[in-house]
Amino acid sequence: MDRNPFENDDLIPETLRPVMRTLAHVAADLALTIARGPLGGALGAEVGSNTDGDNQKALDVLADEEFVRGLEGSGVRWYASEEREDVIEIDKDGTLALAIDPLDGSSNIDVNVSIGTIFSIRPARDGAEETFLRPGTEQIAAGYFIYGPQTALVVTFGDGVQFYVLDPTDRRFKLAESGMKIPDTSTEFAINASNYRHWSKPIRAYIDDCLAGAEGPRGKNFNMRWVASLVAETHRIISRGGIFLYPGDARPGYEHGRLRMVYECAPIAMLVEQAGGRATTGTDRLLNHAADKLHARTPLVFGSPDNVDRVTAYHDLPDEEVSALFGSRGLFRS
Repeated sequence: MDRNPFENDDLIPETLRPVMRTLAHVAADLALTIARGPLGGALGAEVGSNTDGDNQKALDVLADEEFVRGLEGSGVRWYASEEREDVIEIDKDGTLALAIDPLDGSSNIDVNVSIGTIFSIRPARDGAEETFLRPGTEQIAAGYFIYGPQTALVVTFGDGVQFYVLDPTDRRFKLAESGMKIPDTSTEFAINASNYRHWSKPIRAYIDDCLAGAEGPRGKNFNMRWVASLVAETHRIISRGGIFLYPGDARPGYEHGRLRMVYECAPIAMLVEQAGGRATTGTDRLLNHAADKLHARTPLVFGSPDNVDRVTAYHDLPDEEVSALFGSRGLFRS
């Protein structure tokens, strides 16, 4: 890993360059493995389950192991992975802590849909687990790699959002844009509509209003997107606006949604805010919250400010008002 994987990393804080170079090296190697698809073996084969009972794919485990190996000597003391039950120590004298979802969207491996790696960097504290059970505002960097038609890195160090693309000709990440901004509003929303019957009244009322189109209270037509890859959803919204919703719902085990605060929601929230967007639990700013355990879940709503603020407004209404909206706009009901 002697060669710098960035064409120019001047915009990366000096203290974070070793870890960012390591992450970029491993991500570039993963991109090659992913690009080979079935030629590289059964990457989408189930090989077990993680601590939350989710099925692990072969590539999930491979990615996790590659990041651990690569991070030795990078200044990372504590490593918390969605694929591991506990935090592990990498560099005893390291000053940084890394939380990572090594391969987000792995259910899409076999169908050639964009997947990615999500990461968050914090200062390392003396306690391993306690380092990560703190508000998202304590993150000093957050980002994701996306493995799609282009392999790219979208990252923030707390001063705007940078967009790097991996050039296939020389295998180096090159700055394509600095200061990425989410449009203030958009007519696209992303949610898994199959769970409609389980949602709360405010979420159902909001989606019903979107689906009512130009004839409804929003006065315009909306398009729905759902990729089942958080990185892919985030990249689309950062690029052209919109809103993503994964609320808690009435199903057992889904009271707080399905996404993990430490590995997914906190880093995505930091990125979105740095790009001028909003990220909430549906009602509150997400970055003000802290997980109470490593694999804790939280509802997540993020995207263009106007769209996200409207969801919050629905939750702020008295129940009788939401019930009135909900009762007259249930488009999925006969």
